[in-house]
Amino acid sequence: MITVFGSINMDLVATTPRLPKPGETVPGTGFATAAGGKGANQALAARRAGASVRMVGAVGRDAFAAPALDLLDKAGTDLSSVAQVDGPTGTALILVGGDGENMIAVVPGANGTVSPEQAKDAVSRSAEGDFLMLQLEVPVASVRAALEAAKARGVRSVLNTAPLIPEAAELARLADIVIANETEFERLVGRDNLSASEREEMLLSMHGDTGQTLIITLGADGVIAAEGGLLHRTKGLKIEPVDTVGAGDTFCGYLTASLDAGLVFDEALRRAAVAGSLACLKAGAQPSIPLAAEVTASL
Repeated sequence: MITVFGSINMDLVATTPRLPKPGETVPGTGFATAAGGKGANQALAARRAGASVRMVGAVGRDAFAAPALDLLDKAGTDLSSVAQVDGPTGTALILVGGDGENMIAVVPGANGTVSPEQAKDAVSRSAEGDFLMLQLEVPVASVRAALEAAKARGVRSVLNTAPLIPEAAELARLADIVIANETEFERLVGRDNLSASEREEMLLSMHGDTGQTLIITLGADGVIAAEGGLLHRTKGLKIEPVDTVGAGDTFCGYLTASLDAGLVFDEALRRAAVAGSLACLKAGAQPSIPLAAEVTASL
């Protein structure tokens, strides 16, 4: 069983030939809305990967609340722990350039009300050995409370250190499994502009010090990880990306679901990397998350 404690958003996505520079206006070529939020994205990815998933978070009392939960509901996610509060549902404003790269501004809305009490309650419903998956789009105090409760209960915690906030390094020390991109990892270790060899050295050093499973996603260059005292490497698929929004969340959800299903670490890492690649072939965060059969066919 996987409990996802995190954000639920509606994404407002505009496409442009290229991303604008600061102060610049560029013409758009398209607009769409899609359910999003890093928590909800990862919950849907884990569910589509085949896991039993409970979503814990909050939506507002507005027109975005129902569509923000629609795909999760249709996928069979347990939504009984999603609160509805006064105010707006969280919103992400996303620009996607012609090369698939993106810029994102997130307005927390109801996500800002997710409380430490919700966190403790969510973990109390989990059994020892279950998984708790978290990100950093809900209040820091609530993430900390969830991680501490998970450790006390023997629930395995997976923290994706995105979006990068000042408290990321502190919170990462509390998790069993940490997933970061290159920039986030440099913040965790307090070093900038690491070379590939320096990154691997720092990864293994941190793993040796903490005993945590540490994973760095490298975009088109694949994934490296430290687990069981060893360095692991894998790559996804060679693709021409349409939209990279949601690829990281897909990776996180598929990795956690694969570990929950009992796959050995290398197999789980490869499955997650392939799923993340496939998510780049469609627009939107949740609509792009592949089904388990698509990932299996691509392995």
